[in-house]
Amino acid sequence: MQVRVGTAGRVVASAALGAMVLTGCSDTAEPDAKVSPTASAGASQDAAGAGRGGSIGAAGSACELPVTFDIAARWEAEAIDAAGAEAAADELKDDGAEGQDGLDKELAAEIADSLLRQGPVVAACEVDAKPAGNIGFLRVFTGEPGTDDARTVLEAFVTAEESDEVSIGKQDYRTFRSGDLTGVEVSYLRTSEILEETKQQHALAVTTADGPVVLHLGGLDDEEHKAMLPAFELAKRTLRVS
Repeated sequence: MQVRVGTAGRVVASAALGAMVLTGCSDTAEPDAKVSPTASAGASQDAAGAGRGGSIGAAGSACELPVTFDIAARWEAEAIDAAGAEAAADELKDDGAEGQDGLDKELAAEIADSLLRQGPVVAACEVDAKPAGNIGFLRVFTGEPGTDDARTVLEAFVTAEESDEVSIGKQDYRTFRSGDLTGVEVSYLRTSEILEETKQQHALAVTTADGPVVLHLGGLDDEEHKAMLPAFELAKRTLRVS
């Protein structure tokens, strides 16, 4: 999902952020979304085999990133204009006023920041699994160059997901190597107190001269998450510095 901010900054930002709440960041299906078991199985087989759908990260690709990696067949990547959305959020804060309207603008700005930023990194790219038959996303987050190693970045990313409504448990961290990169991956359980459900999550982090990069895989439920794991493994296996 690409968050665009044009001349009607407030309206576009609010609409885009609302869409991210409903479809993007929640990994929740639209009411009329239907995915057959056959489609899910086919997508998993494509990702598990050599069914690569191209590479992203390099200049000119759908998402320009500090790293490149292959995405699974039929998955679709789209850049997230975090800078534009954050600028719109700042505009909302600057234009805030006393009363209900001012509170609404401040809330919209806070939502923008919470959706785009998680710990030390900011959303940069979203790879959608729905065209391949699954409901979920592989999301890419990037950060500013610094001295933190991959483990520190990843732990901060996971910790930042915790709130009064969300708890994190059963974290399993492991080191991996891909090409010239050494990174850290984690599998963990995310529990939503509001929805009263616990779901499996996977993420990994690497550091580059241009800053840290985090890849995160969620999913509508554990079944969808398991079906999409081969796409996460494909990305990890082909991860390289841009």
